[in-house]
Amino acid sequence: MSRFKLAEFFCGPGGMGYGAGLSKTKNSSIEHAWATDYHEDSCNTYKRNIKTKSIFCEKIENFFKRVDKKEISLPEFDCFAYGFPCNDFSNVGEHLGFKGKFGPLYSYGVELINRYHPKWFVAENVGGISSSNEGKAFKKIINDLEKAGKGYNLTAHKYKFEEYGIPQARHRIIIVGIKKELNLIFKVPKPNYKIITAKEALSNIPKNAYNNELTKNSKQVIERLKYIKPGKSAFNSEIPKHLQLNVKGARISQIYKRLDPDKPSYTVTGSGGGGTHVYHWKENRALTNRERARLQTFPDTFIFEGSKESVRRQIGMAVPVKGAKIIFESILKTFERIEYPSLNKNVY
Repeated sequence: MSRFKLAEFFCGPGGMGYGAGLSKTKNSSIEHAWATDYHEDSCNTYKRNIKTKSIFCEKIENFFKRVDKKEISLPEFDCFAYGFPCNDFSNVGEHLGFKGKFGPLYSYGVELINRYHPKWFVAENVGGISSSNEGKAFKKIINDLEKAGKGYNLTAHKYKFEEYGIPQARHRIIIVGIKKELNLIFKVPKPNYKIITAKEALSNIPKNAYNNELTKNSKQVIERLKYIKPGKSAFNSEIPKHLQLNVKGARISQIYKRLDPDKPSYTVTGSGGGGTHVYHWKENRALTNRERARLQTFPDTFIFEGSKESVRRQIGMAVPVKGAKIIFESILKTFERIEYPSLNKNVY
C-alpha cells in the first residue's frame, strides 16, 4: 500500500489531520509526519488524538527560524495541508485581508512548498476570502500557490459542507494543488450526500462523554430563550422589552439563535461573547462542547484538552472531520486514477 506522509501548518486540534488519517483507498492511505500550531491546548489535543512523529508548538515565524538554524530536523514528508488563520478574511469583523495581522500568514505555506516541493497540498480558509480586498487577496493567493515550487495544478472550490453529510452549514474555500509534472488534476467531489439534521447529529450522546459539561446560563438568558422558537434568534423573535438586547446598528442573525432540529446547524464559531454559543432547539441552554464537536463530526472518542472556553475555540476553528476525509480520499483516488462522482468545474 502506498502511504503519503503528511505535514501540517496551523493544525489546530486536528480536524483536518484526523480526517486525513481516516482516508483510505484499496491501495493508498495517509500517515502523519509532523505538524505545527502555536496554541498549546490545540497541540496537546492533536498529540492526544493523532499519531504523529513530531508536533512543533510555536509561532510559525519561530518555526522557520529554527529550521533555518538547523535546530529542527523535519521528519520526511511528501504532502502538505494548512488551514491558514482566517481572522482577517472572515465575513464577520473588519475584513482586513492582507492588511491584518493574520492575512499574510498564508505565505509561510507558499515558502514551505517552495522549499520542499510536496506532491500535493491542501489549503483551507473561510468563504469570505474570495471577496476580501475586492477579490485581490484571493487572486494573489491563487497565483502564489500556482507558481510555488515547480508549479501546481490548482482546483479551488467553496464547499458547502451541509451538502456533504455534515450537520452544519459551514462554507469554506478549499484549494487542492497537485504538482504539474504529475499531469493530474483534482476534481471536486460531487455533493450527493444525505442531509443530516441537528437533531440527528446530537442524539444519543453518552452522559459521561468527555467535554460535555453544561454552560452556566444566567437567569436572564434562560428567560430570553423561552421566547425564541427553533431556528429563530434574539433579533427576529417577539421578546419582552426587558429581555431585548440593547444593540444599535447591525443585527447579527445568529445571536441567541436556536437550532432548527430539522435542518443542519448554522456555523459553529470558536469565539464571541454572549449569544454566540449555539443554542438547543428545545432546552433553554447553550450547547455543550461535545455537542459542538458532534456538529463538526468529531467522534465522541476524540478528547479535547484545555479549559471549556479553550475547547470551544478549538472546535469552532476546526475543519469538519468528515469533510476533510471526503476531500483527502478524493485526492487519493485522483492519484490512483479512480473515477468518482465529481463536479465539472470549480465554483468559488
